[in-house]
Amino acid sequence: AAAGPGGGGGAGSLLQPESLLDAAAKRVAGSWAFERVEGRFQRIPEPVQRRIVYWSFPRSERQICMYSSFQPGRAAAASPASAAA
Repeated sequence: AAAGPGGGGGAGSLLQPESLLDAAAKRVAGSWAFERVEGRFQRIPEPVQRRIVYWSFPRSERQICMYSSFQPGRAAAASPASAAA
């Protein structure tokens, strides 16, 4: 049976270094909006686009609430999306 994250011992539990693609995509996503990347560079390979988009999304619940219309404690009926339905 395979050990989950942080579990088990031995050589299989060693952490893998971050890939160069992920490191670069994370850096770009932290510095530029994806729309600016698309506008500035004509041909971005699909795998690179996917990783930049992935790293562009917020990671913490606090950031998700801050950058989205989701607000903890608000009724779902109060949102414009549910009012239009």
